[in-house]
Amino acid sequence: MFKPVQLFADWVTYGVFGLGRDTLAGGAVNFFVFDTIKIFILLAAIIYAVSIMRTFLPPSRVREIILKKSRFSGHLWAAALGIVTPFCTCSAIPLFLGFIQTGIPLGVTFSFLVASPMINEVALIMLFGMFGVKIAALYAVSGFIIAVVAGLLIGRLRLEGLLEGFDQTKRVQNAVLGADMPWAERRDYAKDYTLDILKKVWPYVLIGIGIGAWIHGYVPQDLLARYAGADKWYAVPLATLVGIPLYSNAAGIIPLVSALTEKGVALGTTLAFMMAVTGLSLPEFMILRRVMKMKLLFIFFGIVGAGIMFTGFLFNFVMR
Repeated sequence: MFKPVQLFADWVTYGVFGLGRDTLAGGAVNFFVFDTIKIFILLAAIIYAVSIMRTFLPPSRVREIILKKSRFSGHLWAAALGIVTPFCTCSAIPLFLGFIQTGIPLGVTFSFLVASPMINEVALIMLFGMFGVKIAALYAVSGFIIAVVAGLLIGRLRLEGLLEGFDQTKRVQNAVLGADMPWAERRDYAKDYTLDILKKVWPYVLIGIGIGAWIHGYVPQDLLARYAGADKWYAVPLATLVGIPLYSNAAGIIPLVSALTEKGVALGTTLAFMMAVTGLSLPEFMILRRVMKMKLLFIFFGIVGAGIMFTGFLFNFVMR
């Protein structure tokens, strides 16, 4: 599928720039050109397809589905809907508030809030393309379990009193989406949504690919493996802590995951890093601070962080 892209990357790297095929710079530039084109093609196609899907599942419909379920099955449905609904942290948080305002238990809403950014549908498809079905499935299942367990624990603690800064009686307005929407409007919506997302994420994607290209070309094969291999107990906690202050769209972090894995970093360690960046980022902390007291924020981050580290250790154990 991407053979023409590889040929173009080879022509740019070795023809236009005149870099040698066996040089460090040649390898880095070739990686950057190829991955940039490939990832933006995948992004545009995936976001467009998911946007079409989104028109059939507006936030009001998501709330209706969850409200009809029992407390435990509500957690399962909330986490599942968090996976299939293409909402980033910034858009998931208003939905999180809307769920609370419509009477959905706090723990159930947290299952959605955890799953929505952590198990990103773009990342899932790209992981499948780069690492295969086994890795993509393990990523989805582990994130799903983290979301459900986090919601169950927070629900048990009865922390509704730690919410603040918003009117719980005010209803959230939703876009007019649904089964009756004409297909022409769906296509227009998907096109506009795709362009809007690409405009927002392209710097992060290029930064992620750039770092990945540098690692691919210049970092010695055994250097990272020596300090972040599966046998290093501290690698997963360190990767999780390093990922929290960062912020990137999931699509921007996938090339870095690929490059780190290629250089010998254990897959569980790189996935823990990716999950921390997408599901426990500092910008998310700052946004949630507007509606949560610090105690609830630290409980939320602590539970999710522990789940991410458990997933990292599990992957490193399974993939040995």
